[in-house]
Amino acid sequence: MTARVLIKDLAALPDGPVSVAGWVETVRDQKKVQFVVLRDESGAVQLVNPRTVGEDGAVVADEPAVTISGLSQGTFVRATGELKHDERVKLGGIEIRLSSLEVETAAIPETPIAADSGIDKRMDWRFLDLRDPRHNLIFRVQTTFEHALRQYWVENGFIEIHTPKLMASASESRAELFELPYFETTAYLAQSPQIFKQMAQAAGFGRVFEIGPAFRADPSFTSRHATEFTSVDTEISWIDSHEDVMKVHEELLVAGFTAVKEKHGEEIERLFGVEVSVPSTPFPRIPLAEAKRIVAERGYEVPRADDDMDPEGERQISAYVKETYDHEFVFLTDYAATIRPYYHMRHEDDPSLTKSYDLIFNGVEISTGAQREHRVDIIEAQARDKGLDPNEIDLEFFRYGIPPHGGFGMGLARVLMLMLHLSNLRETTYLFRGPTRLTP
Repeated sequence: MTARVLIKDLAALPDGPVSVAGWVETVRDQKKVQFVVLRDESGAVQLVNPRTVGEDGAVVADEPAVTISGLSQGTFVRATGELKHDERVKLGGIEIRLSSLEVETAAIPETPIAADSGIDKRMDWRFLDLRDPRHNLIFRVQTTFEHALRQYWVENGFIEIHTPKLMASASESRAELFELPYFETTAYLAQSPQIFKQMAQAAGFGRVFEIGPAFRADPSFTSRHATEFTSVDTEISWIDSHEDVMKVHEELLVAGFTAVKEKHGEEIERLFGVEVSVPSTPFPRIPLAEAKRIVAERGYEVPRADDDMDPEGERQISAYVKETYDHEFVFLTDYAATIRPYYHMRHEDDPSLTKSYDLIFNGVEISTGAQREHRVDIIEAQARDKGLDPNEIDLEFFRYGIPPHGGFGMGLARVLMLMLHLSNLRETTYLFRGPTRLTP
């Protein structure tokens, strides 16, 4: 491994020789002195190179001056010199007086994107876009958030699983389903790990989790949809109702938000102007029918032919919850069976309703959860009601004993988007995939 000091660690070092490496952000090539702002994955530092002047007053073309004069933005270099602490230096109160500068790879002088480039243009050049400290922070936040989720799961007895993304049949429904040739048959990209999470309950795993890709052939071009996304999934055995699932869900999010606030709170506030708020528990819970009544009383009638809530309705109920409970999250519960998957359990006293919920965060749905139906005869009947052939769904494991269970799936990019108060999940997706984007 190449010996170098991360720029974020320079301030803690005494004056003396150091070696750093990164890409050139700016160059000021003056007659008497040259300045280079060098950035690595952790921060930026100023490099200084006093020019050599001959007896005749002319600037001498020596090194590293000649190399600096030829640098373009984005060039990767290795720099060695003397670290100096100087409170007059605006960039962190430190600088490095250069002794040598080595170009590792030169960059094309013309940069294809600028600070005011549109999001589609930025996505075309995502590797350059992600050099921006603000965009870089998003994925450090993502790392901290996921690590905290895993800590919660592991500390509470969950088992991590990795489920197949190639399936012989639909995992949700035949809508929004990608299919592809698979040797002598047809395969489908997994819309969710649902059936495999439930299989783990039959295997006696008890509690499982997965963070992995999911695919939806959804032609939407909204700011919150993608054809490939990262799904955060949990499934737990021996529950009494969907209330048990919601309790785990909110505890998991509190763990994630707490870790992000502790590690990145100040930097998020500086770069995004957002204060990360750790939600209190329990989150508010409102049955969907009541939520639609509240929204109507606020002057908005949901214009859907089915029984679901629409995006404006979600924004309205979130505004109500913020005003009433001062909370950014709300569970909408008890969705109609007509708009829920075949595997959601229905209420014993009202089979038209399911033991399910959507979690709304700052006006946007980020997750769906439910108690699952574990009785195979009822599952088969509900699948037929949805127009599915039970023989095309792998239900054999239900015939060999399975405990009452439930869980949820949550979109990672949506959570981060809303946490940072961004307007588009392309910002919180490393490499976005949509109906018209398969590159880079």
